[in-house]
Amino acid sequence: MPIRTASLTKRISDNGQALHRAMARRTASGEDREPSKAEQDLIEEREQLKREREQRQAQASAPRPSAIDRLQRTHHAQPKDKPKAKKEAEHAGEVKKPKAHRTRAEKHAEKAAAMEAARHSRKAAGKPGAKPASK
Repeated sequence: MPIRTASLTKRISDNGQALHRAMARRTASGEDREPSKAEQDLIEEREQLKREREQRQAQASAPRPSAIDRLQRTHHAQPKDKPKAKKEAEHAGEVKKPKAHRTRAEKHAEKAAAMEAARHSRKAAGKPGAKPASK
């Protein structure tokens, strides 16, 4: 299981302190003897922790993918269905005639006529003898 980067420095420090105490005990005895098994284990652990730290530093300095590189498509285009065959007209010879084009003046005249018809229909629908509403 990977060790958290933040805890590596503390673990190296703790290991160094334990190693220093073990070496001090050995030298305090006055004899010039080989390091003990516990001291050897501390030395190996310290080297392993330092290698791990170097690997993490190298990995951190390596170029990382940008946000665009990490972006993954969530939708993949599906092939579209083949278009359906167009229905042939029942009366192939008949062609629809386009609507007649009206001028602006004709449109206004039709609108005015419709408004006038609506106004007259309101008068007829109202009470007899009532005055028409003025604008």
